[in-house]
Amino acid sequence: MSPSDAAPPPLLVAQRDAVRTLTLNRPQALNSFNGELHAALMQALDDAAADRSVRCVVITGAGRGFCAGQDLSDPAMAAPAGGPAEGTSIGRLIEERYAPLVMKLRQFPTPLVAAVNGVAAGAGANFALNCDLVVAARSASFLQAFSKIGLIPDCGGTWLLPRLAGRGRALGLAMLGDRLPAEQAAAMGLVWQVCDDEQLQATAAALADRLAALPTAALVQTRLALDKGGQVDMAEALAHEARVQDELGRSADSREAVQAFLERRPARFAPR
Repeated sequence: MSPSDAAPPPLLVAQRDAVRTLTLNRPQALNSFNGELHAALMQALDDAAADRSVRCVVITGAGRGFCAGQDLSDPAMAAPAGGPAEGTSIGRLIEERYAPLVMKLRQFPTPLVAAVNGVAAGAGANFALNCDLVVAARSASFLQAFSKIGLIPDCGGTWLLPRLAGRGRALGLAMLGDRLPAEQAAAMGLVWQVCDDEQLQATAAALADRLAALPTAALVQTRLALDKGGQVDMAEALAHEARVQDELGRSADSREAVQAFLERRPARFAPR
C-alpha cells in the first residue's frame, strides 16, 4: 500500500506558538465518534496536557460538521454475537469512553476552546459544551438528538444543559430534539461567540491567543471554582475561594502580574 492509499488519521494535531489545535478528522461521517477517534483524541489530550509549552487547546472539526456524536455503525454499538437480544450496553460505552473524556475536559490543565463548524449533534454537542468557551460559525447548529432514538442526553448533557440554559430550556432541547441555530444557542448562554463562517478559525485562534497570554493556572482554577460553586452553599464557596486565592497569590504568575502592573508593562508569564 502506498502512503497515498493509507487511511487518513482520525485526528489532526497542529501547534502555533502556545496554542495546540485538535481537528476531528472523519469528515465522511461528520466526525462522529468511533473507537479509533476516541483513542486518538484521548491520547492527543494527554500529550497536550503533558506539554508545558501548551497554554490553550482548540478543538474543531474537519469538513462540514463539528461532530455528529456517536457513530452508530461503530462496532462498539453492535450487539455481541450470542449476546442478549436487546443489543449492546450503551451504559458500558459511556463508562468506558465518554465519562473519561468528559472528566478529562473538566479537569484539563489549560483552557479549552471549541470552534464549532456545522452541526454538533448528540454527544458531539455536549462534547463542545464541555469546553470552556465555544465559538460557533453562524451556520453552525446544536442538536440534542437523543430522544429521537429513545435515549437521554449523555456526554455530560444532563449536568450541563440545565446549568447553561436553565431547566425549562434544557427540557425543551432534550425532549424535542430540535436543531438549535448558533445565534439562538448564544442567546441561551450555550455559546460564547458567533461569527461568520469564513472567520471561525481566525476568531477561535484570536480567542485562544488571548487565553494563552493569561496565567494558565488561574484560568483553570476559575473553571474548577465555578463548577464547584454550583454545587455548594455560599459559605463553602467562600472558603474554597480563600484556599485557592491563597495558593494562587503565592504563585510566580501572580507575583509577575503584580510587578508588571506596578511597572506599567505587559506581564510575561513563564511556561506552565
